[in-house]
Amino acid sequence: MADDKWHSAITSIKKGEIAIRGYDVTKLMGNRSFAETIYLVLKGELPNEAEAKMFEAILTSSVDHGVTPPSVLGARTVASGGNPLNAAIAGGVLTIGDSHGGAIEQCAKFLQDWAKKSGEVDELAKELVHEFVAGKKRLPGYGHRLHDVDPRTVRLFDLAKELNFSGRHIELAKAVQEKFTEIKGKSLPINVDGGIAAVISDMGFDWRLGKGFFIISRVPGLVAHVYEEITRERPMRKLGNTNWEYDGPELREL
Repeated sequence: MADDKWHSAITSIKKGEIAIRGYDVTKLMGNRSFAETIYLVLKGELPNEAEAKMFEAILTSSVDHGVTPPSVLGARTVASGGNPLNAAIAGGVLTIGDSHGGAIEQCAKFLQDWAKKSGEVDELAKELVHEFVAGKKRLPGYGHRLHDVDPRTVRLFDLAKELNFSGRHIELAKAVQEKFTEIKGKSLPINVDGGIAAVISDMGFDWRLGKGFFIISRVPGLVAHVYEEITRERPMRKLGNTNWEYDGPELREL
């Protein structure tokens, strides 16, 4: 007889009992941090001290980046339309995609794919950059519209080195930055998405969790922005870039 049950290895629920990955949730409460519990949910095991510190830094790095990112504009715009906090947060999360927040996933994928290959990291990086340049493809996780050097990436890599998480993926990420400068003659620094992608890859996380890391990190910032919008601003206000002009057909007879 076929098994028609829906299987999940995340949480066990019984009357008066909740166990997350085998750990009593009431024992986790007050004894493990929120970041450690998120690590447990995603990875299946509790982190050691170094893993917990690194994971905490990753989640902190993208908690907010001002009012201009699409997720914040989206969340505040939905709130400005008179919608409740949960709808506004959902609106902000729905703006997260390949172009906003998706670079962690995309960068982690190519780092994990290329790091598996044999050969020196410098040679792999050169080949990788040539492939992207020849295909006129953008390098996800590199470059930033505001920062020449992303301070969050610097801090993540410093911590990774301190906590012994600097492995082949971080080495490859740095080599790609250097080879791009050599080949194209201009700097393209690793941004925080690329930094996170390299670190989570060296920590053994699957690249398909990439957008998840960004969402988990950014939602608290969205909550703060929506609350501020609701309590400090007028409803239905102008948000985003209003400097536009019409360039369609002139008025026509019907």
